[in-house]
Amino acid sequence: MRVVISGASSGIGEALVRLYAGSGHTVGLISRRKVEARGDCVSYPVDVTDVRAVGAAAEDFMRRSGVPDLVIANAGISLGTNADALEDVEKLRRVLDVNVVGLAATLSAFAPAMRKRGSGTLAGIASVAGFRGLPGASSYSASKSAAITWLESLRVELCGSGVSVVCVCPGYIDTPMTQVNRYRMPFIIPADEGARKIADVIAQKRRLVVIPWQMAAASVFWRWLPRWLYDRIASRAPRKPKDLPI
Repeated sequence: MRVVISGASSGIGEALVRLYAGSGHTVGLISRRKVEARGDCVSYPVDVTDVRAVGAAAEDFMRRSGVPDLVIANAGISLGTNADALEDVEKLRRVLDVNVVGLAATLSAFAPAMRKRGSGTLAGIASVAGFRGLPGASSYSASKSAAITWLESLRVELCGSGVSVVCVCPGYIDTPMTQVNRYRMPFIIPADEGARKIADVIAQKRRLVVIPWQMAAASVFWRWLPRWLYDRIASRAPRKPKDLPI
């Protein structure tokens, strides 16, 4: 199987690379820095916000290995931000650029070739944070909500083409992104376990899924909670630290 993964140099992406490359698949790695990986892998040191560079990497991979069977748009960043702070608007721009534009560029670069062939899977890694606005994480929540909606549009547009679109919404996974959090994270799972669960639901071609199952159950509760009650509870929730670089 031919697989392309963005955000391949750390966190979930790195764990996904180990999983797929370790299973003997041909893997294309898109990340800001070059990645040395075992097996049949090719690394593309590309920033996903550079749409032209992502397109060139896609063309090179398909020229080398053929049209991929699976593309996972995983690259993402998380920054502590306040929605009422003007100085955080630039952080919002950066988060949206990586988490939404970067995701779209990664999948759109391969979608036409997969549609022409009539098969394959395009998967995007969103988050449960996209279901409700989280205090102190307005940029991240907004970006993941946009990613969920964009993936739904893509899925509808490709309906009947033979190409599947999967949206995965993880809860807390133990990665550098979550290790800076200074609060308890319920149902957190190791990166390798998260990668296995992500690979499983992608293989099942589920349209939208939350992992792990405990967070899926909790997300149903949070999504249907009345706004007035959600406001009271969420306003007291701990927040991601803001003392992180853009």
